[in-house]
Amino acid sequence: MSVKKSETQKPGLEVKIDPSLRYEQAVKELEKLILDMEFGKFSLEETLLAYQRGAALLKHCQGVLAQVEQQVRVFEA
Repeated sequence: MSVKKSETQKPGLEVKIDPSLRYEQAVKELEKLILDMEFGKFSLEETLLAYQRGAALLKHCQGVLAQVEQQVRVFEA
């Protein structure tokens, strides 16, 4: 994902992630954002947007893992 000016968020607003986004896709996007930030591919503003997107992706992934963990608990019961 490239961070575009048209995706500009106001600071403090939560970035929305499509709930149907697959875990694997979210992780892949998160990894790319991290690499791009580490290699300085973004301006300061774009880095902030990438950080916000990355935080939202991380939260999404944690939610997906929590759901799977709950399903495993049900199967084990």
